[in-house]
Amino acid sequence: MIWVAVLVGSAVCYALKALGFVVPQRFLEQPRVAALVGMFPVALLAALLAVVTLGDGQSLALDARVAAVFAAGVALTLRAPFLVVVLVGAGTAALLRAIGLG
Repeated sequence: MIWVAVLVGSAVCYALKALGFVVPQRFLEQPRVAALVGMFPVALLAALLAVVTLGDGQSLALDARVAAVFAAGVALTLRAPFLVVVLVGAGTAALLRAIGLG
């Protein structure tokens, strides 16, 4: 059953990719479409981050991961370099797990 889902998903992705070649160029050059296409990666990454951070099988998990993402978000807000953001998030998770909160 899983292989059917993989094959169907692959076919849908290929069809969407092929569809991109038949869309008229004038449609793609519209400012509204260009702005919308620019937002897709951000929305997909945010959704992935939410699922990975809060998901635990079929339930929600409020553990060290949530605090780590929040701490990394604060570091990003303060415009810290990427390596510092990663270290802040990892350090927060490690500290909370070390004291038994995650």
